[in-house]
Amino acid sequence: MQPNISVGIVTQKALSFCLNGKYYHNSTELFTGEYIATIDGETLLLNGNERKWEMKLPFLLIPENYETASIELHEVVIGKKFHWEQSENQVFKGSLKIIQERDKITAVNILPLEDYLLSVISSEMSATSSKELLKAHAVISRSWLLAQIEKEQTLKEGEAYSTAFISENERVKWYDREDHLNYDVCADDHCQRYQGITKSSTSTVQEAIQSTFGQVLSYNGKICDARYSKCCGGATELFENVWEPISHPYLTALPDHMGSDSFPDLTLEKNAVNWIEDSPPAFCNTKEGAILLQVLNNYDQETTDFYRWTISYSQQELKQLLLAKIGLDLGDVIKIEALERGTSGRIVRLKIVGVEGSFIIGKELEIRKALSPSHLYSSAFVVNCSDIIEGVPQTFTFHGAGWGHGVGLCQIGAAVMSEKGYSYQEILQHYFKEVVIEKKY
Repeated sequence: MQPNISVGIVTQKALSFCLNGKYYHNSTELFTGEYIATIDGETLLLNGNERKWEMKLPFLLIPENYETASIELHEVVIGKKFHWEQSENQVFKGSLKIIQERDKITAVNILPLEDYLLSVISSEMSATSSKELLKAHAVISRSWLLAQIEKEQTLKEGEAYSTAFISENERVKWYDREDHLNYDVCADDHCQRYQGITKSSTSTVQEAIQSTFGQVLSYNGKICDARYSKCCGGATELFENVWEPISHPYLTALPDHMGSDSFPDLTLEKNAVNWIEDSPPAFCNTKEGAILLQVLNNYDQETTDFYRWTISYSQQELKQLLLAKIGLDLGDVIKIEALERGTSGRIVRLKIVGVEGSFIIGKELEIRKALSPSHLYSSAFVVNCSDIIEGVPQTFTFHGAGWGHGVGLCQIGAAVMSEKGYSYQEILQHYFKEVVIEKKY
């Protein structure tokens, strides 16, 4: 039997929502219509229908009729801290749980896992994507979620979970499970995009979910932590170069094409520079609009330059970024140096040298956050310095490859594979080595 899961949707000082249908609290008290929720200490203050309530937290509302009732949450932020960040009203099926997190309240949606997936694969991609791509994504999204739930339980029972190494001259940090201790997953890019029934589903999405119902990827009898990103840039990355230092044999380094698994050792700087400044053939090396529309939602389609991309900063812009994003002030920046690269050419440790000192940052997401007002597309980049005055560059040009962390399935590559006639099983077995597709429930 499929499990119910809890999804953190939005955290605010005041939560505005509308209950479309009848919802019950403690099986007796009926709620419907528009409400505003705030907190006073540890008490929930609820206003709506010309009434006021003081409720204990957590506060749970269960629909009388799951199929017909819905919850509309107002001003939900999506794409947090990314270049497409925006807010919108979103509609959800299932129950609404309101919890307190510090001095704010969080709306948590509780619903069956397979209904959650209906929204995820329509939110992560287009609901009109090809059937085999949708099937592949349903399996990996289901696998990833169940693996995270298992991991959360392990963390609760084990030792403290560290996500950073910090010293006087270095900060290496990664972002994963530590942000969500009060629900299974969040609804944004940090986990998987989940936008309720706001994102229209299609019969193809429903068929993809139904035909893979309960299917997961497993390795040696354990559910795979099946990761994915928008575009690997031609080669995939190792899990341990992005998150905690744990090796998953099924998340290995491979070129994004069929045939020989050989490709340059991109951990070597010379090879990485040549790879990034070139445009080698790969499934994800495409600009075909019909294919890209399957993966890129409207707010993702600002550019098709993601397989290879370029961005430039002036000296002043770069200094302001480093100060604003990571509190780093080294004076004029002289050099940006890759100290360690992963198997896709993504930088794991980066040294920033200024006239007043140097500092090392990592891993890939910390690097991407430090060097962009939102996020760089990826940390697979080389930097060319120009307009040098008295040894100080005035312009820094980044040439990069890929979009996202590059671990596991490449969404654009998988879309191309689907268009070329590969089955969802073949797509999954390309990106996840030696895995088994099995029915969990």
